[in-house]
Amino acid sequence: MQRRQFAFAAVSCLGGIRSLSLDAQENRSDPITVGVIGHTGRGDFGHGLDTVWRHFPQTTVKAVADANPDGLARELRKLGLNATDGYSDYRTMLREVRPQMVAVCPRHVDQHCEMILASVAAGVKGIYVEKPFVQTPKQVDQVARACRQQGTKLAVAHRNRYHPVLKTIDQLISDGRIGRLLEIRGRGKGDHRGGAEDLWVLGSHVLNLMTYFGGKPETCSATLYRDGRRVEKRDRVVGEEGLGWLAGNELHARYRFSRGVTGYFDSIANDQTRNFGFGLALVGSQGTIQIWCDDSPLARFLPGNPFEPVGSRPSLPISTAGIDEEEPVEKLHQKVHHHVLPVEDLLAAVAGNREPICGPDDAGMTVEMICGAFQSHRLGRMVTFPLIEREHPFLNYR
Repeated sequence: MQRRQFAFAAVSCLGGIRSLSLDAQENRSDPITVGVIGHTGRGDFGHGLDTVWRHFPQTTVKAVADANPDGLARELRKLGLNATDGYSDYRTMLREVRPQMVAVCPRHVDQHCEMILASVAAGVKGIYVEKPFVQTPKQVDQVARACRQQGTKLAVAHRNRYHPVLKTIDQLISDGRIGRLLEIRGRGKGDHRGGAEDLWVLGSHVLNLMTYFGGKPETCSATLYRDGRRVEKRDRVVGEEGLGWLAGNELHARYRFSRGVTGYFDSIANDQTRNFGFGLALVGSQGTIQIWCDDSPLARFLPGNPFEPVGSRPSLPISTAGIDEEEPVEKLHQKVHHHVLPVEDLLAAVAGNREPICGPDDAGMTVEMICGAFQSHRLGRMVTFPLIEREHPFLNYR
């Protein structure tokens, strides 16, 4: 595909999303109402999920819920709302305000399932939820079933998944620019959270992108370590940010995907890489595409056989127009980083009665991959997907 075709495809995609959501709004007499759910001190209001709605003139935030009174007052001021628009209980807000869209903002994942189910039961049309999605495959099942039954569209804030340059990378792979795709290599940030916590908090972004390129996960083999020693039941702890049971500060996982490619995820606490490993590499026989999560540009191309001496191989940025081409989409990084493209896609999904780019099934695979790593370690063998055990693998650690 030539440069102009790349640019046209990217811009057309973005324009199509924007037009669909705005065209649907032109047929409405009132703006789309939004309810914001946060919890100060327990994940707060996420990474901008409360303020992204300012970018959309067809939406208006009508109410905020926060169990923390001081946090609620601050959030009301932040969003320019009146005291009467604040609620200490999100269920009351849902019942009285009946918003059409809901932002489930807390970073603490243990609250997400109940907040989502309550929103679905209240009849909301669309939900945008902070990552990680939910704690267990069982909760994935509950949320997916509820959304299907009520026709609610749910999108998860794996914001890199909405980046249009992924389509450009698809075309580069299809055109043979990296040769044969040999493997996918992913890492977390490798900071003090390395291991199981890193897999949840940052690795969820990486695993989500792995499934985009590799397809559905089929198997997983993983091992967890604590200071170099294989994790045992006594190492199990309750994690931060509502993550549930965790164990170990070093993790190595191997996944096989439906498109015939193998992926690897590794995380070691304080690995001294200064976060530069956070992302994934698509390793091909004639080139490598390196994706750094949340970076701009998101991806770079390293031509040549990855196993030959590096020499002076260049690292070339990839835009929606192609390799080493200027990005034609204005302020693209900001639109991804501030959740504009994900919410734009969610609004279009509601208007067009389709699934969002990263919905319950897609984000649910990420949850299964995380729990699959824990399950494989606990059992000491490879596990297959979907997991038979739907609760957290460390719940009944024997």
